Amino acid sequence: MSILITNIKELVQVEEKPQSMVFGKAMSKLRTIKNGWLLTEGSRIKDFGTMPFPFPISGEEKEGFQLIDASGKMVFPSFCDSHTHLVYAGSREIEYIDKIRGLSYEEIARRGGGILNSAKRLHETHEDELIEQAMGRLNEIMMFGTGAVEIKSGYGLSVEDELKMLRVIRKLKGLSPVKIVPTFLGAHAVPAEYKGRQEEFVDMVISEMIPQVAADNLADYIDVFCDRGFFTVEETDRILNAGMKYGMRAKIHANELDFSGGIQVGVKYNALSVDHLEFTGDEEIECLLGTETMPTILPGAAFFLEMAYSPVRKMIKAGLPVAMASDFNPGSSPSGNMQFILSMACIKYRMLPEEAIHAVTINGAYAMGLSEDFGSIARGKIANFFITKPIPSYSFMPYAYGSNKAEQIILNGKVIQPA
Repeated sequence: MSILITNIKELVQVEEKPQSMVFGKAMSKLRTIKNGWLLTEGSRIKDFGTMPFPFPISGEEKEGFQLIDASGKMVFPSFCDSHTHLVYAGSREIEYIDKIRGLSYEEIARRGGGILNSAKRLHETHEDELIEQAMGRLNEIMMFGTGAVEIKSGYGLSVEDELKMLRVIRKLKGLSPVKIVPTFLGAHAVPAEYKGRQEEFVDMVISEMIPQVAADNLADYIDVFCDRGFFTVEETDRILNAGMKYGMRAKIHANELDFSGGIQVGVKYNALSVDHLEFTGDEEIECLLGTETMPTILPGAAFFLEMAYSPVRKMIKAGLPVAMASDFNPGSSPSGNMQFILSMACIKYRMLPEEAIHAVTINGAYAMGLSEDFGSIARGKIANFFITKPIPSYSFMPYAYGSNKAEQIILNGKVIQPA
């Protein structure tokens, strides 16, 4: 079945010659087609252009097409959310109340909350229940326009539970139409039983977790929380080096809480992305320039934890690309709504709508290794996009931050009906 969408008010993020990423000044330029049409064939985008559609469809041909009139509406490529912890058990609103009362993220963690709390809950929850909870979250983000998402482990913190979590993620790949990229994050925090013996835990991640994750082919990437109070540069170096030997490319939690050196060690190992980056200065920007590493900003966490915002304008001015992701997790960013992230990019980081759209589409796709097939409207790419409700301009997407502007979702060339 092919889909033909006609009378599109504006077809957004169009590429004649697909790029792997967009950076620097180029992020302020966004190609669109007004009064357009879009044709899919199977799971791929076949063609697009300006109305009228050049090949009239009539008679028996109509049986092979799903025709959609998008008058007054726009078409956007699906959002690519390159950093989430979407598989988790339950919620952590009690810690949210502690935060309101004045406790910091690190203080809550020292009291056994934070990641350790989620690890305990995950240990006690059956895989089937984890799948059911995660599917609810996947369906929710899908209806807000997300078509590709990275999901990290990291709430296991033991060999058994990290493998359990990654098995859940693998099962979700077969259940959801959303493209899912799995990342191993065994070094997310130090378990309580390893308190004072952090080096032993790092040894266990290297000698036991990584080989088993690789043997079962459960993850595409390896991540480490390299920051103050979590894992040092030296420990991160050891873990990434071990992961690289098993074919897992690096992705790093870096510089959320301090100038940790995480960006530098990420670049050293050619990390696909370095994420968070609240503490980013001239040295870190210089380190990233000219590399294949995507700086990825997580506005939801900075907003929810009331942290400093990354210097995005300075990064773009220096010539860097920027991606934006949700960091969907139960403790510091309990939302996977990428429309809200798009709005945050403009409101809090002073990004132009054009820059923000690149950050949540093509640059997010790059940060998952998916930009060849996802992140823009281009011939031959996977047909992942959404049709908006009637809106006046593409800038209305970040402007109207409180409502869902997506009306119809198409993933893998199929119209997705709300659950």
